[in-house]
Amino acid sequence: MTRSNILENTTCYHCGDDCKTEAITIDEKHFCCTGCKSVYQVLAQNKLCNYYNYNDHPGTTRDHTDKRFAYLSQPAIISELIDYTDQQKTIVTFYIPQIHCSSCLWLLEQLHKINPAVYYCRVDFLKKQLNIKFDHNQISLQQLVELLDDIGYEPLISLQDIIKKQNSATKDNLVTKIAVAGFCFGNVMLLSFPEYFGMTVAEQSFKNFFGLLNLLFILPVVFYSGSGYFIAAWQNLRNKVLNIDFPLSLGIAVLFIRSVTEIVTRSGAGFADTLCGLVFFLLVGKFVQKKTYHHISFERDYRSFFPVAVQVIVDKEEVPVSLADLTTGHRIVIRNNEIIPADAILLKGEALVDFSFVTGEAIPISKTLGEIIYAGGRQTGQAIELEVIKPVSQSYLTQLWNNEAFTRKQDNRMQTFNEQVSKYFTVILLIIAFASFFFWLQTDFKRGLAAFTAVLIVACPCALALSTPFTMSAALGVFDRNRFYLKNTAVVEQLAAIDAIVLDKTGTITNGKSNQIELNARLTKGQRQMIYTLCMNSGHPLSRMICIYLGNQQRLMVSNYQEIAGKGISAEINGLNIRIGAEVFVRGIALNPLPLTQVHLLIGGQYLGYFSFMQQYRKGLSNIADLRRNYQLHLLSGDQDQETVALLPFFGTTANMHFDHSPQQKLDFIKALQQKGKRVMMIGDGLNDSGALKQSDLGIAVTDNVNNFSPGSDAILDGTSFDKLPAFFRFSKDTVKIIHFSFFISLTYNLIGLSYAITGKLSPLTAAILMPVSTVTIIAFTSLATHFAAKRRKLI
Repeated sequence: MTRSNILENTTCYHCGDDCKTEAITIDEKHFCCTGCKSVYQVLAQNKLCNYYNYNDHPGTTRDHTDKRFAYLSQPAIISELIDYTDQQKTIVTFYIPQIHCSSCLWLLEQLHKINPAVYYCRVDFLKKQLNIKFDHNQISLQQLVELLDDIGYEPLISLQDIIKKQNSATKDNLVTKIAVAGFCFGNVMLLSFPEYFGMTVAEQSFKNFFGLLNLLFILPVVFYSGSGYFIAAWQNLRNKVLNIDFPLSLGIAVLFIRSVTEIVTRSGAGFADTLCGLVFFLLVGKFVQKKTYHHISFERDYRSFFPVAVQVIVDKEEVPVSLADLTTGHRIVIRNNEIIPADAILLKGEALVDFSFVTGEAIPISKTLGEIIYAGGRQTGQAIELEVIKPVSQSYLTQLWNNEAFTRKQDNRMQTFNEQVSKYFTVILLIIAFASFFFWLQTDFKRGLAAFTAVLIVACPCALALSTPFTMSAALGVFDRNRFYLKNTAVVEQLAAIDAIVLDKTGTITNGKSNQIELNARLTKGQRQMIYTLCMNSGHPLSRMICIYLGNQQRLMVSNYQEIAGKGISAEINGLNIRIGAEVFVRGIALNPLPLTQVHLLIGGQYLGYFSFMQQYRKGLSNIADLRRNYQLHLLSGDQDQETVALLPFFGTTANMHFDHSPQQKLDFIKALQQKGKRVMMIGDGLNDSGALKQSDLGIAVTDNVNNFSPGSDAILDGTSFDKLPAFFRFSKDTVKIIHFSFFISLTYNLIGLSYAITGKLSPLTAAILMPVSTVTIIAFTSLATHFAAKRRKLI
C-alpha cells in the first residue's frame, strides 16, 4: 500500500472509524472495510439511507483484534449451538435482543445480500429470534456472528441453550413498563377525583397542585412505557406502512400535548387519567398478545404438546415414551416415514434420512453407523435404532413445522384482516378529525382545535387492537385442552371457512386396532419371523396390527427395504424376496376380493395367503357423517373397495367414496375440488397423505400415540378427540364471530365518543370513562363469549 492511499483525517461513513485506505469508496463516501461498504450498499439499494440521518455514524464495526467470538471456532461449542448441519449447509437459531422494529426485520432478512454464503434468514419478531441457513464452507459460525455484530445485531449466546429454553429475560422490559403505567394510572385517578366531583373556591389551589402532580406522573408513562408505540409507528411510516401503531401513537401524543397545554396554562384539567389508562391497557393487551403468540407457536407445557410417542427399547422390548419423557441415553426405534425427534447417534440399521422437513430439500441422505442424525429428519427405509444425545426440543420441532417450505399463502389471512381494518380506521379517523377542525374553524378556532384533538383521543383504537389476541388466547386454550393442536392463528379462520371435508380411511376413520384378525395361511416359524421382521420396519397401522397378532418374534437382518405408499412393503431376508401388501402388489392380479381389508403375503416367489381384518371405526364417525348437511363429505383411500357397504351409512352414496387412490391421485382430487371453488379440509394419518394435506386449504393429521405427523399439516388431532371434530367446526365459527362482534363493540364505543368529540366539548371525565370502559368491555366480552361458546359446544 502506497502513502498516497493513506488517509489521515477521513472517517468511515458507516461506523466512524478511521479509514486507512481510500480504495474502499462508493458514492463519494469512504469506508474502513468492505463490511461497512456492503451494509451501506444494501441500505442504499433499498432507499433506507435515512438510517444515517439520525446520527453521524450510526453503524458499528468489528474490532478486528476483538477475540470475544473466538470460542465459536471450537467444535464442541458449535455442536451445542447448531440445529442442523451436513457437508455443505448449517442451520442455527440466535436470540437477538436488539430486534425491535420492522426495519430490523427487513435488514436481517437481507443478510444474504451482504454475504452470499447465507442462504436465508427468517425472523421471529415477537420472540426476537433469527433462524439462519448458511454455507459453512464459505463462512464459519464465528464469522457469521461477527457479521451480525458488524451491523449492530450481536446475538445473545448462552451455552445454557437460551433459544430452546426460550428465556423470558427479554430486553423490552414489558412487565416493568406495565408496572410503571399501572402505578401512574392509579395515582392519577386518585388525584383526578376532586376535579370530577368539583372543588370549592378555597380548594382551587389544590387543583393546580394536583394538575402538576398529574403532569409528573404522565412523563414516565409517555416517554418510558409508551415509547415503543412511537418507535414502531415511525419505523412503519419510514417503510410506507400504515398500521394500527400510527393512530395509537397519535392518540398518545395528542393526549400528552393537550394535557400539558391545559395544565401549564391552567385552562383545564387535561387528560392525564385517560392517557395513563390508555397506555396501561394497551401494554396489558400487548403482554397478552405476546403470550398468545408464544402459545400458538407451541411454546407450551410438554403435557399439552404433540400427541406423539417414540418407541424406546427397555429390556429388549419396545415401550412407547412421550416426547416429554425422552432423555439423553434413551435407545429409540424409528420406522419408515417417522420423524427423528431429537439429535441422536445411529446404532443399528441402514439410515436413509429425508431432511426436507429441515432444509426443504427432499433428497434422502445416507447415514453410517456412529454418525449423528439431527432432529427433524424422516427415515425413509427400514427401522433404525438410535441413541439420543440431546434432549428433544419442542420449540425446534415447532420451528420446523413452520418452515418456509411448508408455509401456505393464506396463513396470514387473520393478520391481513386486522391490518386492513386498522388501515381504514386510521384514514377515516384522520378525515373525521380534520373535518371537525375545519368545520369549527370558521366560527371558533379553539373549539376547532379542541374537536380535532378530541376525535383523536376518544377514537383511539385500543379496543380494536385487543380483540383478536384476547379472543385467540381463549380459543386456542380450548382447542389445546381437547387435544387439537393448531399450527397458527390463521387455522381458526380457515377451519371456519371450510365447506368440503375429505377423509382418509386406514388410520384416520379407523383406529388402528382390530379384534378380528384372521390369518388365511399356514406359516412356519421362520416365515412368521420374516413377516414380523418386515412389518416391524413399517409404521402403517396394518403392519402394527400384524406384529401384535404374531407376538414377539426374533428379528432378522433386512436388506433392500422398500415401502410403496398405498401398495405394500418389500425387502430381502435370508436371501429371499418378501412382499406384503395389496393383492395386486403381491400377486400382480386381484381375484374376487372379500368385503374385508386384506394384506397378502409372498415369500421367495411363493404366494402364502393373506391376513384379513375387520377394522374398528373410530368413536364418533357417525358424528362426522352428520356433517353432510352442511359440508361436502368424501372418503379418499388407497385401499381396495372391500368396505364400501360398511361405510355407506356414513358417506351417503358410493359417489362420495373413492378407493385405490395413490398419493398423487389424492392430491389431484383435492386440487379438482378447489378448482370448483371449494375450500377443502383433508384429514389423514400423516403417512401417505402428506401431499394431499399440503395441497388442501386445511390439513389435519390424525395420530394415535405414534410419531408420524406430517409437516405439511396445519393441525394435529389426537385420535381420542376425533369425535369432537363437529364441535371444533362450530367453535371455530363462533370464534370468528366473536372477533367480528368485538370489532363492532369497539366501533360502537368510538361512534358514541365521536358524537361528543366533534362538538368540541368533550370533557376529561367523558374521555376518562369511555376509554377504559371500552377496553374492559372488549376484554370481558371476548373472554366470556369464548368461554360460553366452548361450553355450549361441550368442549369444557
